[in-house]
Amino acid sequence: MTIDWGTELDLLTGLLVLVGLVGVVVQVLPGALLVAGAVVLWGVLQGSALGWGVVAAAVAITVVAQVAKYLLAGRHLQRGGVPNRTLVWGGVAGVVGFFVIPVVGLPLFFVGAVYLAERLRLGEHAAAWRSTVRALQATGLTILVELAGAMLVVAAWGVGLLAR
Repeated sequence: MTIDWGTELDLLTGLLVLVGLVGVVVQVLPGALLVAGAVVLWGVLQGSALGWGVVAAAVAITVVAQVAKYLLAGRHLQRGGVPNRTLVWGGVAGVVGFFVIPVVGLPLFFVGAVYLAERLRLGEHAAAWRSTVRALQATGLTILVELAGAMLVVAAWGVGLLAR
């Protein structure tokens, strides 16, 4: 049984998708999951084969993008000699920083912790700064991969909208 949810569902899905895309770039919200969740909800509520096809595509694309972002970032860091524990320190500090200084604290504390961890590990400024830049590049790479995946999910939803 298919139910016509009308334009309201399309508009709500579009709004959630926009918020999710901003979340991917700003890294405050789990943006890719929000985009996928909105599109999955849209597809399920369509109750049709087309809707379920969009759901399958959204889930598959999101899973592939999430796995790819970690693999690519990990490879980038490994090539630069940055250990995983440095990123763990950076991530923990970023979360703390987000609450200490909302929004801007996350990147500031992340960069500061990565630099400090690498400075302690390597003992010199130049090498620590190179590792910090490498970690920032890996972070940017994850954002780009996640954004590309989210945009593909949006494209699948768009195809579903047009085909409906």
